Amino acid sequence: MKKMNFGPLRPILAFALVAFCILTVSRMLLALWMAERVSSSEGWGALILQGARVDIATLCWLFILPSLLASLLPVDGIIGKIWRLALRVWLVFGLWILVYMELATPPFIMEYDLRPNRLFVEYLIYPKEVFSMLWVGYKLELFIGLVGSTMTLALGWLWSGKITRTTKQFKWYWRPVLAIIVVLLGVLGARSTLGHRPLNPAMVAFSSDPLVNDLVLNSSYSLLFAVNNMKSERSAEKFYGKMAQDKVIELVKQSSAKPERFVPGSLPTLNQNIASYQGKKKNLVILLQESLGAHFVGGMGGLPLTPNLDKLLKEGWAFNQMYATGTRSVRGIEAITTGFPPTPSRAVVKLSKSQTGFFTIAELLKNEGYHTQFIYGGEAHFDNMKSFFLGNGFEDIVEEKDYQSPSFKGSWGVSDEDLYTKAHQEFTQLNKQNRPFFSLVFTSSNHSPFEYPEGKIEPYDSEYNTRNNTVKYSDYALGTFFDKAKQSKYWDDTVFIIIADHDAQVHGSQLVPVNHFHIPAVILGNGIAPRIDERLVNNLDMPPTLLSLIGVDSVSPMIGRDMTQPLAREDERVMMQFDKNYGYLTRDNLVVFSPGEKVSSYTYNFDTNELTPAQVEQSVIDRAKANALFGSMAYKNNWYKSDN
Repeated sequence: MKKMNFGPLRPILAFALVAFCILTVSRMLLALWMAERVSSSEGWGALILQGARVDIATLCWLFILPSLLASLLPVDGIIGKIWRLALRVWLVFGLWILVYMELATPPFIMEYDLRPNRLFVEYLIYPKEVFSMLWVGYKLELFIGLVGSTMTLALGWLWSGKITRTTKQFKWYWRPVLAIIVVLLGVLGARSTLGHRPLNPAMVAFSSDPLVNDLVLNSSYSLLFAVNNMKSERSAEKFYGKMAQDKVIELVKQSSAKPERFVPGSLPTLNQNIASYQGKKKNLVILLQESLGAHFVGGMGGLPLTPNLDKLLKEGWAFNQMYATGTRSVRGIEAITTGFPPTPSRAVVKLSKSQTGFFTIAELLKNEGYHTQFIYGGEAHFDNMKSFFLGNGFEDIVEEKDYQSPSFKGSWGVSDEDLYTKAHQEFTQLNKQNRPFFSLVFTSSNHSPFEYPEGKIEPYDSEYNTRNNTVKYSDYALGTFFDKAKQSKYWDDTVFIIIADHDAQVHGSQLVPVNHFHIPAVILGNGIAPRIDERLVNNLDMPPTLLSLIGVDSVSPMIGRDMTQPLAREDERVMMQFDKNYGYLTRDNLVVFSPGEKVSSYTYNFDTNELTPAQVEQSVIDRAKANALFGSMAYKNNWYKSDN
């Protein structure tokens, strides 16, 4: 039988096949080593199939450029000789990297219980200490790595010489066609999806065990993804200027309203909060509303789009001066699940160091015996939510693929009605298990291109697909949920909060457009007395408040306030991140920090939303600056954990 002729791509495909086999064998050996954990996650099928997907994507990234060049360049003459040499170096070096990283994986897992990640690179700045540690404690691993590297380089170089020597190029008129095919297939393979985002660890995560999720990856992919994410970790000091670490901690504690609640330990903001409710522990449900600014809410003086929410605002504990910490969903998730303050970096949901071991109320509640879950109508890997949640306390994730015959499906997943129907079903089942539960339910209908089912509402705008209409539809769906919830068996034992993640299309000529950070929030449930709270409050104040309301005493690094407790006017404050500008708002002033260590100060009129430049005392600026710097400092120094 005549051999299939892959022409100039033959060496690349041969090396790719060998690399794929090596990565697969390595993954299976690691999985057999951790068989008990893989089996407890019911993860063998996902491990094999999704692992192959990650490996194919990795190899496409590695070989797409040489494949393109091989399609176009000659293999004979001076140019061909130079190209064959360059190709051999690329093939052998690429294979060596893949092999070396897999050989380095077992000792890294033994030390950190994860595949090589950012720590693998960070420790390289301490070569003396690292090599001393390796020589003392990992002689066998070093020997295996040396032998494996030597064999890979030597055998790879010999084989590459043999296989490139017999390479044949196609006719000149076929080369552009081959190049186009290579690019199309390479990009498709590297992205590994036709969806909004290319392949990422969240897309293939399926277990609440971070190591099992990491086994799906290969170590080269894991390391490069972590290193790439490090570019998003902007330090607040680089934008706003420096302040002594001790002074930052001291001022953050002083501005916490109750500095006496902090407890000694290596985590500077670790503090104890005794729940105001001391009865049987209640369930907690957070209904996070996509892009719902206060100006869309009739009950808060906005457009008449939310009759159901307006009614609920009168039935529960409504916060009339609630402000989001940012302008993205992940920033809202960051605040409501972790209580972490905003920074110029991406939200911690998307940063590499916070994917495991980062404090969340889900982890705290899981340790208190709660079932913890995230319910979403779309694909949970979006914005890295799935990876972050599974790595930090969420046991159960419900996403688009888990809905059977939804009534409506749009670009962002199933409709909010389907979402709430599923949530009600989940709560009903969980309530039967005699175990408290915590659920984060995240809506998506109020998102461009603003798709929603027909015949549910009377449109506010004459054009069908508009934000105003989807706000009205989302409110309709919210009303249908509470009609069911109030009649359910779980109602009496559950505390609910309806809160927005952020406002829609935050913009304006101000450094921080405060009015676009204004969002609705109301806490409801049996025993929650109706009231309108006019205190200035952040969404990062809600986690400690909610824990207090459901009867869970907590020790955490959260600097948010328990709003069930009294709060003096001078202690009210809000933190807001608008791109690289940070705003610290109190009843008396707004201090804004901008890149280049620029500081601006204003008074803010809460009725007219007007800012007026004003001078403030240095102590006010120092307090605001300490809070602006704390988030980056806490992330960098690993201060944001559950305990010591």
